[in-house]
Amino acid sequence: MMLTEETEIGQAALPVAAFRAHLRQGTGFAGDGVQDEVLEGFLRAALSAIEARTGKILIARAFRLSLADWRDATGQALPVAPVGAVSEVVLADRDGIGVTVAPALYRLERDSQRPRLMPVAALLPVIPRGGSVRISFEAGMAAEFDGLPADLRQAVMLLAAHYYEYRDETGLGAGCMPFGVTSLIERYRTVRLLGGGAA
Repeated sequence: MMLTEETEIGQAALPVAAFRAHLRQGTGFAGDGVQDEVLEGFLRAALSAIEARTGKILIARAFRLSLADWRDATGQALPVAPVGAVSEVVLADRDGIGVTVAPALYRLERDSQRPRLMPVAALLPVIPRGGSVRISFEAGMAAEFDGLPADLRQAVMLLAAHYYEYRDETGLGAGCMPFGVTSLIERYRTVRLLGGGAA
């Protein structure tokens, strides 16, 4: 399984000015925007970390999932949520030559935790031996940062500020995330039962 981000978060969707205010950086000077590129980087890092921890895509963008085989031909779970639409399903043979599956043969089962690609008939189309399937889809909770729930907006700001303040620190443990951030994102984390058997 390989998940590829097809489009990145646009610069306009990032709250750089709000983050500058959150850090209480001075304003009204000629060089107000001199750190904007650095601040943007910390915002992107915070968004990525929270998405990885929760399995939720915050800012909407396009993804492609590549699989060598269906995990379950009666319905394939998608690795992130929420998914707004499946734009294309392509079956490729061992030489990489693809055939687009007719949209009438599948549907998206929306779910806030585990959205799934479902067959309209009994099973999803057969993947050629030695081939693969590519599923293109749109995922995200909001088109822009301001459309996110308040607790997630605050979590991103806190984590980006943490990264900014400790940007030279190398002694933090792996996976270190401030308590305030973990408590804000806890309710969004994907719950996996039975070792993720159907995932």
